[in-house]
Amino acid sequence: MSTRAAVVAVCHGGGPMPVMADPGHAELIQSMSTTIPKILGLGTSSAPKAIVLVTAHWQTKVPTISSASKHDLYYDYGGFPPEAYKLKYDAPGSPNVAKEVYDLLQGAGFRPEMDEERGWDHGVFVPMLLINPPANIPIIQVSVLSSSSPSSHYALGQALSPLRDQNIAILGSGMPTFHNLRLMFSGASSNPGVMTRNRQWSEQLTEVVKMEDSEKRGRELEGWRQWVGAKEAHPERGLEHFMPLLVCAGAAGEGEGEAFGDMMMGTKQYTYYWR
Repeated sequence: MSTRAAVVAVCHGGGPMPVMADPGHAELIQSMSTTIPKILGLGTSSAPKAIVLVTAHWQTKVPTISSASKHDLYYDYGGFPPEAYKLKYDAPGSPNVAKEVYDLLQGAGFRPEMDEERGWDHGVFVPMLLINPPANIPIIQVSVLSSSSPSSHYALGQALSPLRDQNIAILGSGMPTFHNLRLMFSGASSNPGVMTRNRQWSEQLTEVVKMEDSEKRGRELEGWRQWVGAKEAHPERGLEHFMPLLVCAGAAGEGEGEAFGDMMMGTKQYTYYWR
């Protein structure tokens, strides 16, 4: 019997902090090191043959796909200790799977592009260093769209969904629940009013994302900006960190999603997944 690969939307944390054992990321580190590998079936006979990873840190006008057999790392953060710029993640790429991604997106009406040059950004290598330290599964990095269109990202995920039947997992790397760095670093995220609105936002998001009916799920997600707490959770200049979740929700197809939360720097960050 063939294995259908999972879809997982993760919170990748702040810069390289998860792989530097930051105490504020302890729960997130634990989940990425133990729970997510189990969801993906890593270390078992059902481990995915490749992972298509949609990263919030690569925004382009059209879907762009890393297509080389080997990619360097792109340390797209600043102000961290020297060891943060010496991290290595030597998983291979896969030109063959990249071409499959390209064909699926083109067939769905997108105008995808291949990119052999751009390195894997920290939305890729930071979570993967924790999720799959052996680096023995090929990674294909895919951008999010600068339009931030909910329907386009959902459709992008729907186009990628058939890869799951070839045991190719789809992983979205962003910060689905809360990506307001100003509130996080000022401590204002613990303000009672902010916390109340964020709880309402998180509950509505989780309820919609877990919906069994794919069409209804997509329709509801189109209006996410109008939900209570949405603009606080994702300010206008940080929408890209929500987009990988929309892709994953589209790739999930029919069936109820699952979720769990981790405290990270004073906020509860959810991971969403479908098996």
